[in-house]
Amino acid sequence: MSKRLSIPNAAPEGYAALRAVETYIQQCSLPSLLVDLVKMRGSQINGCAYCLDMHSKDARQQGETEQRLYLLDAWRESPLYTPAERAALAWTEALTEVAETRAPDADYEALTNHFNDKEIADLTILIGMINLWNRIAVGTRARHPVAKVEAVRERA
Repeated sequence: MSKRLSIPNAAPEGYAALRAVETYIQQCSLPSLLVDLVKMRGSQINGCAYCLDMHSKDARQQGETEQRLYLLDAWRESPLYTPAERAALAWTEALTEVAETRAPDADYEALTNHFNDKEIADLTILIGMINLWNRIAVGTRARHPVAKVEAVRERA
């Protein structure tokens, strides 16, 4: 796969607008660990290696555990996630796969038990943005950095 165009270079004003939304998300009242989990789960569904690499590092810096990151793809079967996180992850899946799910009422109703209207709005914006970032990264063939240890393993 060859790298494609650079969105920031080709459309700097558009990219700046996306960064502004990301700044808003970082400043909203959603817990930072929840933001990272949502970004990770959306990126898992979309198969975005670039974003998975970035957000797993962000999550670990915020204190997220390796175990919860490793089990995120199977969050429904693990007791490691809170009821609020489960509602947010279900909504993440529903909106990321909206063509199939049509955003079920049950998933939305589960949110109302844990989040107020502003938080649900912010969560929905967050999910939309990670899906957009995934599409940009996958569509432009963005490559995540490779640690030196990984490069050595590849040569072995």
